[in-house]
Amino acid sequence: MTYPLIVLPFLALTAVVTALSGRRPGFGRRMRASALTAVVLILLTAVFDNAMIAAGLFTYPDEHLSGIRIGLAPVEDFSYPLCAAFGVPAVAALLPVRRTR
Repeated sequence: MTYPLIVLPFLALTAVVTALSGRRPGFGRRMRASALTAVVLILLTAVFDNAMIAAGLFTYPDEHLSGIRIGLAPVEDFSYPLCAAFGVPAVAALLPVRRTR
């Protein structure tokens, strides 16, 4: 169960940063865009991870996984696109706005 434990800090950090960005303008719009982006990235991950695993490009040792799979892809692989879809916009919203002259 190594991979699920590696994923937990990323998910926690994404949740915290996303929650902190809730006070910034456009939070609802950003969440809708992030949710749509997450769906697309998860679908792409499902297709391409399964294709790459089926082609034998890489494997995962079963003893390090949760055991839950979507096709051939371990569920842990889907956490990274989820974190990116919500975390990147949240961080961008928290960055100070630079004013141009």
